[in-house]
Amino acid sequence: MSVSRRKFLGWLGAAGAGVISGGTAKAASNKHFKGYPDSMGVLHDTTLCVGCRSCEAACNKVNALPAPKQDFTDTTVLERKRRTDSSAFTVVNRFKQSESDKQPVFVKKQCNHCLEPACASVCFVGAFKKSPEGAVTYDESVCVGCRYCMIACPFEIPAYEYDKALTPRVVKCTMCHPRVLEGKLPGCVEECPTEALLFGERNKLIKAARKRIARFPERYVDHIYGENEMGGTSWLYLSARSYEQIGMREDLGVTPAPKFTEGILSAVPIVAGLWPVLLTGIYAVSKRKDKVAQEEQSQAVAEAVTQAESQAEVKLKKALVLAKKEKEMAVKKEARKALEKAAKAQKAAEKKAQEEATEK
Repeated sequence: MSVSRRKFLGWLGAAGAGVISGGTAKAASNKHFKGYPDSMGVLHDTTLCVGCRSCEAACNKVNALPAPKQDFTDTTVLERKRRTDSSAFTVVNRFKQSESDKQPVFVKKQCNHCLEPACASVCFVGAFKKSPEGAVTYDESVCVGCRYCMIACPFEIPAYEYDKALTPRVVKCTMCHPRVLEGKLPGCVEECPTEALLFGERNKLIKAARKRIARFPERYVDHIYGENEMGGTSWLYLSARSYEQIGMREDLGVTPAPKFTEGILSAVPIVAGLWPVLLTGIYAVSKRKDKVAQEEQSQAVAEAVTQAESQAEVKLKKALVLAKKEKEMAVKKEARKALEKAAKAQKAAEKKAQEEATEK
């Protein structure tokens, strides 16, 4: 049975009435699931990545995202560290040990699709789910916008569409789940020109990664990132440097996220009951802040315009005075030239007349 967002908010209101009147409300289940260890995944070999951003362009096209401010062929964006957001589900970052480092490491960042996702474990409406194919999917029809998923994710991936006031969603990489269901490769994997991205069964990818490490021990760190972190992820990494040096957390441990969130979910009845009130309060504060900000902005613009007009008037007066002086100087200069020319002509005429009188 599908449930609309409006209907769910109505249920929340009823839950709130139940809490206030002393009734009870049902909590979300606090039993964690074990994921699908035999699902698909992606192996990202950072030693093969050249930072071309082809994966970013493919992701943008597949997900029909807005065009970026800087074209995907522009690699100057790699000069600063970036993170995913509502308009970019994947980004490539460059990591250098020093300014003179001639072999930087390029790392693609996106949702790691945990085997037991933290986002799903804290979502009391089940908007996030781990699919048998490996992707962590999102159902916007039941999402209430609590954004617990954004707080819970250890990789800071879920992003909120703040620019869409009426229909905001929580968005992130889907590992191209619809394409995978059609038997296609994820867009980024398909477009990678150096085969830095490899798609396949997660267990086989781990075996392939171990073979690479064994064959080239001088090239790789002896660790497959994502094999065990937070209970394991469907996105796996190989690196020539420590993962901390390439912007990845090494403090996560191997315990799945649901182990940490079981206690949190027991408080869902209270949260659900107060949720409409909380949302109303947040909305009112937000609108008030927007109004104050708009008034301050308008006042600042008006003051800036007045100041600019005053400065322009002063500059205009100075320019007119200067122009008048320059004009007067130019007239005097031309008059002086004319007088000098007339004097020379008169002198020449007198000399000629004198010469003619002498000849007679």
